[in-house]
Amino acid sequence: MVIHFVGAGPGAADLLTVRATRLLAGADVVLYPGTYLDPEVLSHVSPGAELVDTQDLDLDLITTHLTTAHHAGKDVVRLASGDLSVFSALAEQTRRLDAAGVPWDVTPGVPAYAAAAALVGRELTVPLLAQSVVLTRTQARSTAMPGTESLAAFAATRATLVLHLAITRTRQLMAELEPEYGADCPVVVVHRASQPDQQVLRGTVASIADLVEKAALRQAAVILVGRALDPRPGGESYLYDSARDRTLKRRA
Repeated sequence: MVIHFVGAGPGAADLLTVRATRLLAGADVVLYPGTYLDPEVLSHVSPGAELVDTQDLDLDLITTHLTTAHHAGKDVVRLASGDLSVFSALAEQTRRLDAAGVPWDVTPGVPAYAAAAALVGRELTVPLLAQSVVLTRTQARSTAMPGTESLAAFAATRATLVLHLAITRTRQLMAELEPEYGADCPVVVVHRASQPDQQVLRGTVASIADLVEKAALRQAAVILVGRALDPRPGGESYLYDSARDRTLKRRA
């Protein structure tokens, strides 16, 4: 038996991968993050499976559930919101499983920032505007950020910024970003992307904090900042340029 860590995507039940739905259907035990997950996602789970909501559990209790079920010979799925490659506590959980000699694997999911970009119909990398995306968070009641990863340092790149776990500090963060991005830089906030109660706020570095406070958003939101969110002044990709010499590619 293997513990399956599965990305549940941004929340919509139809945005899971085929592999994810197959694993959920065959699981005996499913641990899921009740705070961030649309309950409809659990419709993929067998009616006889044991469901464990982890929103009030610490890592050690979660590990106990995983290892106990594993040693009982049960198929176990540990669901995580979005994708497990960022802000999922995968490292901490698998470190404990390795110490216990319990095997595990990972099934990726649609990340929240990708769902947010899709919802507003925006590519985050637009030629001549931004060719890099920075996925980061800020520190409040959370683990300390490494000293080299300050928001000011990321802002200096003027790449498209994706801010997770930061919605309660929107006003402060926009003040930090304004010197590099400018007051008129587009900002999009997406709350619960793809879920029934999803909400989209469109503004600028100067205006978005007012919109967030008026909407009383406190969690489950991603903030997108950058000129790529308004692609009208952008360039065009060399890959599809009509002047590009494609003879070498055809010969290959």
